[in-house]
Amino acid sequence: MRPALALLLLLLLLLTGCAAPAAHVPPFARLPYEPFSRSAAIAIALGEWRAFGMVIDDDAPGTRPAAADKPERQQGLWQRVGEYWWLGLDAGAPQARWTGKHDAAGQRFAPQDDERYAWSAAFISYVMRMAGAGAGFPYAAAHHVYINAARRGDRALVLSAQPPDAYAPVPGDVICMSRTATPLRFDDLPAGRFPAHCDIVVARAVGMLSVIGGNVDDAVTLKHVPITAAGMLNDARYAWFVVLRIAYAAD
Repeated sequence: MRPALALLLLLLLLLTGCAAPAAHVPPFARLPYEPFSRSAAIAIALGEWRAFGMVIDDDAPGTRPAAADKPERQQGLWQRVGEYWWLGLDAGAPQARWTGKHDAAGQRFAPQDDERYAWSAAFISYVMRMAGAGAGFPYAAAHHVYINAARRGDRALVLSAQPPDAYAPVPGDVICMSRTATPLRFDDLPAGRFPAHCDIVVARAVGMLSVIGGNVDDAVTLKHVPITAAGMLNDARYAWFVVLRIAYAAD
């Protein structure tokens, strides 16, 4: 009986270790109750966009005037950003206690310091987590973590990196732009730490994608991205350099 007992204890330890990063996640997302689905990810992203006032930003980058009262700092919305951090990241992540205007100690940070608390990757992580991606997504506070993981081709993940000139993104996929001084290219990946931004595709029409991202204009914002007749990204405004193809269990 002793070897069997030892094996049982080992299994319990392993299960506990695997569950610990997501111990704070609701059971419906942790188990999950339903298969990881494209429709769920899209619906969640759209719901968050509606909560932030359904802002559409098709202006040229850097030309939209900043709101005097940043949405991420408003009542009802700074708490929502806090949920992206808490639920999107694994338990114990230092950023998990942040909100749209508070640091990990619960102290307000100055509006001009919000770049240090950028939450766009937490938003993508939140959408994937709530949609039921489980252990198949590398939840992170920075986009480069899951971009590099996708490019390395870990078969345990639900995402794979695709070149934007050879793969046409569909709703549910994630498109990412480089924010480095010299824009990264797909062939540069994996590339260590680098600044980036990613949006989730929520709709596709002739000549255009609708995408939603977090921490855009200090809110969850929708924009339209031109595509070619073949469906490839065709947007000179932004340095899109990789598409994350998401392998949903159910469509």
